[in-house]
Amino acid sequence: MSPPRRVIGPVARSAERPNRKLGISFEFSPPKTPEAEENLWQAIRRLEPLQPDFVSVTYGAGGSTRDRTHRTVKRMVEETSLKPAAHLTCVEASCEDVDQVIRDYWDAGVRHLVALRGDPPGQIGGEYVPRADGYANATELTRAARAIHPFEVLVGVYPEGHPENPSLDKDIDVLKAKVDAGATRGITQFFFEIDPFLRFMEKVRAAGITIPISPGIMPVSNFKGLVRMAGACGASIPGWLANLFDGLDGDPETRRLIACSVAAEMCAKLEEQGFSDFHFYTLNRADLVYAICRVLGVREPASTPAEAAA
Repeated sequence: MSPPRRVIGPVARSAERPNRKLGISFEFSPPKTPEAEENLWQAIRRLEPLQPDFVSVTYGAGGSTRDRTHRTVKRMVEETSLKPAAHLTCVEASCEDVDQVIRDYWDAGVRHLVALRGDPPGQIGGEYVPRADGYANATELTRAARAIHPFEVLVGVYPEGHPENPSLDKDIDVLKAKVDAGATRGITQFFFEIDPFLRFMEKVRAAGITIPISPGIMPVSNFKGLVRMAGACGASIPGWLANLFDGLDGDPETRRLIACSVAAEMCAKLEEQGFSDFHFYTLNRADLVYAICRVLGVREPASTPAEAAA
């Protein structure tokens, strides 16, 4: 008599493999107010014990948060065990100015950069016109950073296509140019449909691009905010996701539970497809990301032998 069939979902299957090694990284944004700064550092302290491979710190559109980004990164280096990856853009800066920022980061102990072209000031998704004395794009920025110091240079990857590119083939050509310029890792824009992402990755690997690429995961509970972000960066919002959030405008707790459930299942399914590194867009909140990492088996190291044996 054959044993009864056992049917479990991807989250349960993930929990049955507690000791595997996964790579995680987090994105934070520099705070605009004292209250926002307190929230940011609460999130950092909550997630720091998970020992991420690195954490990125963003620029605003047009480099509008440049100084705050620098301060946040410097404080991370001085006060935490984290490895900050500072966002660096070409916007509103000469090559000379950007090169000096690169040198300053190295001197401050930063060894990771996220090289991005950036958006024009106040126009996320607007037309970009490079400065005559500046770097034109992320490829040039990557090449410059690697020429100055041996940084780990991370670059953006757009599995649904960059809004300004005519095709995915063009996106793959651009990514290959970044790799040829010295990029060492890719981080994707957030997405929610797994099958198109897997098809995109097949094309990327077929093109001879071998650098690690971390899927970008957005566990967002503010659906209206998600729609705005997706519109600016060209990410699609599937109908099933809209249905899950429908009618919940006044119910933030249920929205948070849904956001965590969707992202955790997505990560578990991606892991089953061979992905072992995940980049989380935290929006400076730790709770959802911490829970998802728990699903993936990522935990703080035990601090004593007794805790390790528990």
